[in-house]
Amino acid sequence: MRNYITHEWFTIFTVIGLFTIAVAKYLNTLRFKDFMYVIGNSKYLKIYSKDQKFVDQFDSFLFVNLTLSLSIFIYFAYTTFVTPVDFELISFLKLIFAISTIIIIKTLLERLIGSLFEMDRLIDNYLFQKTTFKNFSGLIFLVANLFLLYTDIGMEITLITAFTIVCIINVIGFFSSFKTHQKLINLNFFYFLLYLCALEISPYILLYKVISEYNA
Repeated sequence: MRNYITHEWFTIFTVIGLFTIAVAKYLNTLRFKDFMYVIGNSKYLKIYSKDQKFVDQFDSFLFVNLTLSLSIFIYFAYTTFVTPVDFELISFLKLIFAISTIIIIKTLLERLIGSLFEMDRLIDNYLFQKTTFKNFSGLIFLVANLFLLYTDIGMEITLITAFTIVCIINVIGFFSSFKTHQKLINLNFFYFLLYLCALEISPYILLYKVISEYNA
């Protein structure tokens, strides 16, 4: 087991992530149980997409874990594959803020575009499914971080494995959404294509720039 003093802040953020997951489970045990089986099972998406809220308490707690766990994962990925950097709390908090802000603004823009193009139903359902798979990815990042922090397994192996799993999860989520709403997408294919280019590709370019300037 590793015992790095410099990882104390990571431990604190990881515990906070675990706590938010526990709160989400406590507030809605049945929903959390269905959520854990969302991969390969459409039950969760069919049931809970009908009760969407603009600010969902369950998803909000899982979102906190996602931003914290993703930030830690990005830090290790950057120091492993790009260049080693010393941990600075202020810089790390900026990274957390940047990631959470980009995700939130992106979601709000997606809802706005859905409203402008009169695709509210399509975008709302698509966003719910995408949010679900992102929050599930947050659990994968959390587990990966535990391996990165407290085991002697090679960082490269852990990072690549976790990243691959998350990519597979989100690809499954995308095609699941596409299949579920294929008729609606076909009717609005041009607008949906514009949406993908504007809000599914460009934000990741922006996030890459934020990460590349992390140690600036």
